[in-house]
Amino acid sequence: MVDRVEFKLTGADNVLDMLRQLPDEVVSKRGGPVKTWLRKGAKRLQAKLLVQLDRVTSNETTHPDRENTQTLKRSSIVSRGKPPTDGKGERYLVRWKRITYSRAGKPVTTHKTAQLLEYGSSEQPAEPFIRPTVQTEGQATIDYIVSGLVADVDRIAQRLLKA
Repeated sequence: MVDRVEFKLTGADNVLDMLRQLPDEVVSKRGGPVKTWLRKGAKRLQAKLLVQLDRVTSNETTHPDRENTQTLKRSSIVSRGKPPTDGKGERYLVRWKRITYSRAGKPVTTHKTAQLLEYGSSEQPAEPFIRPTVQTEGQATIDYIVSGLVADVDRIAQRLLKA
């Protein structure tokens, strides 16, 4: 099956300590700054993944059937995941909706198309687009999330101090 490519947001301990000190209504599940900035970071990473997917599949001789990759591109979504196993925190996923489309013979899903592109098979060479993107853009995405989160938390803290 498909292996996962994950990275964790670490190094923001001072931000997390500040969030723990804020009132619950500020950092609630219903729209606190953590949720907002994790979603923005996931959307940023999704955009970079789609650019890399286009780059990998742009060769017409190796990818004559552009319909499959366009379907894969359209099915890319950012969704909120289950909380981490320790029970606290937020998780956002960049994933693909499961769409089945017809081919000569057996039907193919977007998950299988992504898996074959990323890892290859005995008949198709691997053309990874997820792992290289996460390796090159992962730290920049984390920095983006942390900087936005710090600015939002500072703004909220200042507003609460005035009240």
